[in-house]
Amino acid sequence: MAVAGRQRLDKWLWFARVVKTRTLAAKLVSEGHVRVNAQKVDAPAKALSPGDVLTISLERQVRVLKVLEPGERRGPFEEARLLYEDLTPEPPAKDAMQDLGPVRDHGSGRPTKRDRRQLSAWLDQE
Repeated sequence: MAVAGRQRLDKWLWFARVVKTRTLAAKLVSEGHVRVNAQKVDAPAKALSPGDVLTISLERQVRVLKVLEPGERRGPFEEARLLYEDLTPEPPAKDAMQDLGPVRDHGSGRPTKRDRRQLSAWLDQE
């Protein structure tokens, strides 16, 4: 049993529903995708305390979570949500992304000849 108020990192990630299994939590930590208080961690057994800030690099996003308390079990989302405070910054607004050039709607298929000509013209401007 853990010291009062402390818990293994991989177990906490699983209890907080950041990952689906504890094995995936351990793998995420071992591969260096988790930082605790800005320090890279590679040991799944690293002890967490309330107040620690986790930076987790997931497949499509980076999440910043502040540990509020250790978990007792892997319960429903509403229960897991009480274990942390989400400090993840909001994604940039779509207006800020206009500087990236022509953007196609996701899932709209391959670009047409007209789309490719417009993209080439835009790239030649720079």
